[in-house]
Amino acid sequence: MTILIIEDEHLAAEKLKSLVLEIAPETQILEVIDTIEDSIQWLMTHSHPDLILSDIHLADGLCFSIYAEVQVKCPIIFTTAYEKYAIQAFEVNSIDYLLKPIQKDRLEQALQKSSQMMPLKNRDDLLEQVKSALISQPKQYKSRFLCKLGTTIKSIEASSIHYFYSQDKMTFIVDAQKNRLPINNTLDEIDQMLNPDSFFRINRKFIVHFNGIDEIHTYFKGRLKLKLKPHIEEDIIVSTEKAPVFKSWLDR
Repeated sequence: MTILIIEDEHLAAEKLKSLVLEIAPETQILEVIDTIEDSIQWLMTHSHPDLILSDIHLADGLCFSIYAEVQVKCPIIFTTAYEKYAIQAFEVNSIDYLLKPIQKDRLEQALQKSSQMMPLKNRDDLLEQVKSALISQPKQYKSRFLCKLGTTIKSIEASSIHYFYSQDKMTFIVDAQKNRLPINNTLDEIDQMLNPDSFFRINRKFIVHFNGIDEIHTYFKGRLKLKLKPHIEEDIIVSTEKAPVFKSWLDR
């Protein structure tokens, strides 16, 4: 089986590759692509794979733009932290919808399903199953984070956290009381644990809560510049590609 992976988080892509090869060592990973533009270009200039594993939220927008531009005939398995796109996903060539963090047994089931190439007539039944599953089993987001500072251990409510950021290969929490505490998780891992209605991944270094945004300013080339609270001495820039997604999140 040949697989194309579309995923903009490096660690998530590496984990997905590792899981796929554990499940099916004979699988050939053709490429890992991290943007809509590059995905469209690749699909227009290469033979299509047997399967696509596609994240939904990419650095330059939602992946559905890819499948609106390119007619993909192979099955697609969507891998995402967001439940709300499940119905939209099954309007394209999707055969499964996996919520991050990806579990090996669920991925194995999805890969087996792809090898069987589900008949189109069964798609409506599957869609109804997805709707029922999402209603009966809502995703549980992390509500507290355990931090250790010296000999002191604190449990921090997620709702009190204003932002997470990485610095010098470490990750920190900053809360409403201006506490700055180290945490063992990477930002990529944390991003999969948080409620996307409240938190947004600004860039590679920052995840912010809505309450942690003090000011938003337009910046050159369509970018945005943020001031956070509590204040941090660093320019917080939202890229040109991510700015429309960020604005949509703010206007939710």
